[in-house]
Parts: sequence; C-alpha cells; structure tokens
Amino acid sequence: MSNCLPNGVIHVRDLNLWAHVGVLEHERLNGQKFSLDFSLWLNLERAAKNDDLSATADYSIAIRELQKLSFQMNCLTIEHFSNHILDCLEALYGPIPMQVNLRKCSAPVPGFSGIVEVQSSRFWPS
Repeated sequence: MSNCLPNGVIHVRDLNLWAHVGVLEHERLNGQKFSLDFSLWLNLERAAKNDDLSATADYSIAIRELQKLSFQMNCLTIEHFSNHILDCLEALYGPIPMQVNLRKCSAPVPGFSGIVEVQSSRFWPS
C-alpha cells in the first residue's frame, strides 16, 4: 500500500459475526450475532490506474481475520470487542485512518427491539 495521503475509502458493510460478548453470563456463554461495518482510508490512485492489488487493502483478508477473531472473543463490552477489531485491522494494514461500526443485533433489554452500536476510529489526520 502507498504511504501517500488518503484519497479514497474502502467500506465493508454488514459483515455478520458471532461472538461471546455481553454483560449477561448467557451472552458470553452462548454467544450472539453482531454486524460490523469497517472503513479504511487509503490512497487508491495506483490501484485504480494499474489494477494493482498490492497497492490497496485486500479486504477479503480482513473479513477472514475478523471472522476468526470474533470466535475467539469472550468479554463484557462491545467497546472492548470494537477495540480488538481495530487492533486486527491495524495489524493487517498498518496505521491508516480506519473506522468500525459494531452492532449488537439483539440487545437483551426488555421492550427494546432495536440495535445497539459502537463506533470507533483510529489514525484520523489532525
């Protein structure tokens, strides 16, 4: 990947994950469904001009690694899970601007049928 300033973004939307994350014991024991969006800000010019995969982020690698990570997770908060996702993306692509939106699809709150989401980011330019 190029070290030039970002001029584009790769978005991956609605990656379904299964993880053992939650405050309640049964959430950590049984696991539950999460949905993840992540975005990577890159310089996409060389990849676009030359059709060069090595000049961009191969998102299929991230998808596979995040699926593996989710099966290993066992923690209380989606904030902690989100931080591990950022760590994984940074290990794959280096310190580039990135953002994740992690959604717990079935929060166990009586009378609530919505979605709880945490948004986290790293390496935003000043």
